[in-house]
Amino acid sequence: MSDQQAVAAPGGNSTAEAAAAAAVAETSAIAAMSFDVAVLELQRTVAELEQGGLPLERSIALYERGVALYERCETLLGEAELRVQKLLERSAGNLEVAEIRPADAAEQQ
Repeated sequence: MSDQQAVAAPGGNSTAEAAAAAAVAETSAIAAMSFDVAVLELQRTVAELEQGGLPLERSIALYERGVALYERCETLLGEAELRVQKLLERSAGNLEVAEIRPADAAEQQ
């Protein structure tokens, strides 16, 4: 190992490992976001990208964040749609409420 490599990776932590750890933390943070927070973060991310003039690495990181935020919003919307109560008309004319959950929908496919 060269002296330069030893300086670049003190304690065995490389820049790549640090970036990977940051990505995992970012993914966890996004997975915990509510729909409203994820939409706001997505809007901020898109606005920053649209301003332009960013270094390539920053643009790529923002793009990846935007994709993750979009996927979070899409997941939450899908779950909300599946939880929407489905009204079934009973023979007596009364309405029965049946709630559909994501697991139920997966089984029906």
